[in-house]
Amino acid sequence: MDGSSEPPLPCCVGGIPVSSIKVPQVSEVRVQLEMQTLWQQFDQLGTEMIVTKAGRRMFPTFQVRISGMDPAAEYVLLMDFIPVDDKRYRYSFHSSSWLVAGRAEVGAPSRMHFHPDSPARGSQWMKQTVSFDTLKLTNNLLDDNGHMILNSMHRYQPRFHVVYADPSPHSQLNAFRNFCTFSFPETRFMAVTAYQNHRITQLKIASNPFAKGFRTADHQDW
Repeated sequence: MDGSSEPPLPCCVGGIPVSSIKVPQVSEVRVQLEMQTLWQQFDQLGTEMIVTKAGRRMFPTFQVRISGMDPAAEYVLLMDFIPVDDKRYRYSFHSSSWLVAGRAEVGAPSRMHFHPDSPARGSQWMKQTVSFDTLKLTNNLLDDNGHMILNSMHRYQPRFHVVYADPSPHSQLNAFRNFCTFSFPETRFMAVTAYQNHRITQLKIASNPFAKGFRTADHQDW
């Protein structure tokens, strides 16, 4: 768990306090990004995430800690990914930087990734770190596995949504009051089919426990 002292992020809509427009079950919800220091290290270099036809897990994994839920109420947690801008990029090895290469390609219809434990009571979500470690990114427009479909060489912002599972009749009429959305700027990334920045590759290998076999220092142990 990250030792960051950053305060949990409150839900906010256009600068308006959520308490005035959201139901009590979500108006007090706060979310804190785990491994925030690591995310910031990647962000400073320009985070890249691999997308493959078969689907690839994210690293760092998107993990959060949640507070302020109604312990007895049920919630659904989900994620989606939105384009940061309307541009397509290319990596310049000469300048070690990303350059705009044109307008963005047409994106696939947006998908939502539901946390597999949804729905669950607030007490369950708040007692431990919530990890989206089963989420996978793909560039296969025909994917039928439920993976998140992204265009390579485009930048994306992950978003995290907390939805109160309102049991009342006609709850759909007030659906906009039953959810809160959170996003963390340091989790933005460029979707790529192969890492472009060698410093990103080095940081991934150094900080990813599943990349141990790639570390030169570990080859003898291997």
